[in-house]
Amino acid sequence: MPRFCANLSFLFTELPFPQRFAAAARAGFRGVEYLFPYDHPAEYLRAWLEEAGLTQVLFNLPPGDWAAGERGLACHPGREAEFQQGLALALDYARILNCTRLHALAGLALPGVAPERLEATYRANMQAAARRCAAAGVTLLMEPINSKVDMPGYWLDQPARAFALQQAIGEPNLLVQLDLYHAQVMAGDLARTVEAHLPAIGHIQVADNPGRHEPGSGEIHYPYLFRRLDALKYPGWVGCEYKPQGDTEAGLGWLLPWLQD
Repeated sequence: MPRFCANLSFLFTELPFPQRFAAAARAGFRGVEYLFPYDHPAEYLRAWLEEAGLTQVLFNLPPGDWAAGERGLACHPGREAEFQQGLALALDYARILNCTRLHALAGLALPGVAPERLEATYRANMQAAARRCAAAGVTLLMEPINSKVDMPGYWLDQPARAFALQQAIGEPNLLVQLDLYHAQVMAGDLARTVEAHLPAIGHIQVADNPGRHEPGSGEIHYPYLFRRLDALKYPGWVGCEYKPQGDTEAGLGWLLPWLQD
């Protein structure tokens, strides 16, 4: 069965952040991810992981000014130095947390900047970042995020575009983070997308549509997709990045059959 990890920015938010690690372990998770670690010293995070017996699966590079609405810097001309500084910080955290996957948010399309310039900036930033990550034994991830509901104006919103860019940039440790919720909103055809691009997928995330709630709450047939991942021998983690409809633990019934197999 796929290995499931809990996204602590979404799950167990009934608890203070340090207590979410133990709650995830009690629920049966063996790994965790979250959006950003930078509000906490890396040594504290490592201690919480070790106490709970968890693997740090993934986190994001610094996104710019998140509170002001920024959603990444990778496609933003003129901010290359800031992007690289954020990468250095993320790699420091990754080393201490023994985390081998980092995701670089592309950012919003900037008004008045030619699409060709945005793409050229993104390609150059991601190629340089992938090479720095490779030297540290880290896989760099690029995620298409839907621009219809969750991030209007997000530059990298189509799965097909992400896979095309991954191939064009051509770094072996640069892979696609495929959130099946975002992919469903933008394009659908999830099973064929996974089957066609499995070698290029470095991480998968799940939530149902509409609402971004628990698998089983909407239109996506996750039991079929999980069986396909098994049949295809997908080697990575599946991140649970959804908004619980109520108490997190009470909503984990969908997961129990897969943890027990």
